[in-house]
Amino acid sequence: MTAILGISAFYHDSAAALVVDGRIAAAAQEERFSRIKHDAAFPHQATQWCLQHAGLTAGDLDYVAFYDKPLLKFDRLLETYLAFAPAGLASFSQAMPLWLHKKLHLPREMRAALGGDYRRRFVFPEHHESHAASAFFPSPFQDAAILTLDGVGEWATAICGHGQGNRLEISHELRFPHSLGLLYSAFTYFCGFRVNSGEYKLMGLAPYGDPKYVQTILDHVVDLKEDGSLRLDLSYFQYCQGLRMTSKRMDGLFDGPPRAPESPITQREMDLAASIQRVTEEAMLRSARHLHRITGSKNLCLAGGVALNCVGNGRILREGPFEKVWIQPAAGDAGGALGAALFVWHQLLDQPRTAEPLDSMAGARLGPSYGDDEIAQVLDSEGARYTTYEDDEALCQRVAELLEQGRVVGWFQGAMEFGPRALGCRSILGDARSSKMQAVMNLKIKFRESFRPFAPVVLEEHAHRWFDLQPEENSPYMLLVAPVREERRQGGETLEKAKQGEGPSGPAELPPAARERLRQVRGQIPAVTHVDFSARVQTVDAHRHGRFHTLLNAFHQRTDCPVLINTSFNVRGEPIVESPEQAYRCFRATGMDVLVLEHHVLLEEDQADAKVDREAYLAQFHLD
Repeated sequence: MTAILGISAFYHDSAAALVVDGRIAAAAQEERFSRIKHDAAFPHQATQWCLQHAGLTAGDLDYVAFYDKPLLKFDRLLETYLAFAPAGLASFSQAMPLWLHKKLHLPREMRAALGGDYRRRFVFPEHHESHAASAFFPSPFQDAAILTLDGVGEWATAICGHGQGNRLEISHELRFPHSLGLLYSAFTYFCGFRVNSGEYKLMGLAPYGDPKYVQTILDHVVDLKEDGSLRLDLSYFQYCQGLRMTSKRMDGLFDGPPRAPESPITQREMDLAASIQRVTEEAMLRSARHLHRITGSKNLCLAGGVALNCVGNGRILREGPFEKVWIQPAAGDAGGALGAALFVWHQLLDQPRTAEPLDSMAGARLGPSYGDDEIAQVLDSEGARYTTYEDDEALCQRVAELLEQGRVVGWFQGAMEFGPRALGCRSILGDARSSKMQAVMNLKIKFRESFRPFAPVVLEEHAHRWFDLQPEENSPYMLLVAPVREERRQGGETLEKAKQGEGPSGPAELPPAARERLRQVRGQIPAVTHVDFSARVQTVDAHRHGRFHTLLNAFHQRTDCPVLINTSFNVRGEPIVESPEQAYRCFRATGMDVLVLEHHVLLEEDQADAKVDREAYLAQFHLD
């Protein structure tokens, strides 16, 4: 037996992943255990869980792989600081203590974190090698082009490559400071959202705007080449030398300073979001077309933080030259831990690989799970009142009935997902046909901005009847945006306004004209149809999703609609719940009506004790 532990840490979304004899045995992000969203600390708890789950100790490991090369990254930081000196002193002073005390001594730090029991070698693939390995090796392809796009690793910010069998080869790279990921993050910052966590808000805001700044961006800010490579005019940015993403020169180009976080959103921010989204999609498409020309492959694998831009992914699938596209569900830095471990197994140890027909990610269900008896003990200790159903069919029929009644359901089933998306294991569900459900879930349960769209989950066999997908196309990891079919855009209702104001966090709101657009008639599934009639689709099949597929089938039988809302089981600023205790507390602190923990069903009106204090609950989390 060969056991390889992969680790990502110290930048964003630390994680651990365990590969045993080439099989992905476990993977989890540290934030799910620490309850600190996007936790960047060393993944102590995630590592311990992975080892315990596999029945191993640190001493049983054959290799430990870290997802990038710290010394090469340090070289880039020093060279950048020197190039911009004396500017950047404040940033340099903040960064150096962590580097000098920890990051430059990673073998020492990792040995200590593993209790001193690991005595073998450490392996340090390059950052984008880890991304590329996470994209190709778990994919269903024996041969595929590989494209990774993110902010920055050591020096590379994007790479093109080709995977065949058990090998991958990187042929081209784009280097810092020129980066599509940093460009998008700069506009995330300029529009008042938090870098490295608010990019998906920018993507959700884009359909409200007019892409009026596209030519301004292309004329002044970025020189986008036909092959998808780009060069930034660094006079508009400060990420090389300062603590801000953009410079004062950007303020002059776009009619004022960056929007203050949590302040009202104006038409300018909506137009900027639409514009940078359009530029990003064009860069992704050009990169994909160039990669197809140089590899000749009919398949494409994607990873890196930009690969979480599901609108761009959808355009690559629909308009690009590849027949099939597979995207790593943990496309960001967390997935680098898995990629590093797989890189060692296949690329360094030269172990054979046979692509599995679906993929080898097990539906991304790679984290902790809890049995009925274990959950019952938790519920009994809380004094909860619940009903237990003996089989899946009876359970799913009851939950489908509750969903049809307009109830909001917390759904906690099986192994926790790896990656940023809840895929039916740690989810909050609702009826997509409801005209009020989007406002209810955004403002009364998630406590987040009302403009944020929810994703539909749909039975895979019916997806092409509701969305513009081909019958053989699937999206099991919620990483593709597709238009709602034309005939499904008719016969719906105007979205209702929320019956209460914004949540205690006071998220920023849209201007009146955009709010009115949000309420316009949007067809048969208004709660998951965005203002441009698009949707971030998750397809559900029996093989990957088991009981979740049974639930959707039951709902379809009752309503003739195979679509539900699926959003992550958490509130704004909180990591997705990991344990039954966390799920129960979130249920009691929000406006959820029903909690389903494996075969146990709790109704809010049946609970005897007082609800968890909502203000106190939200105060635990740093809002993103």
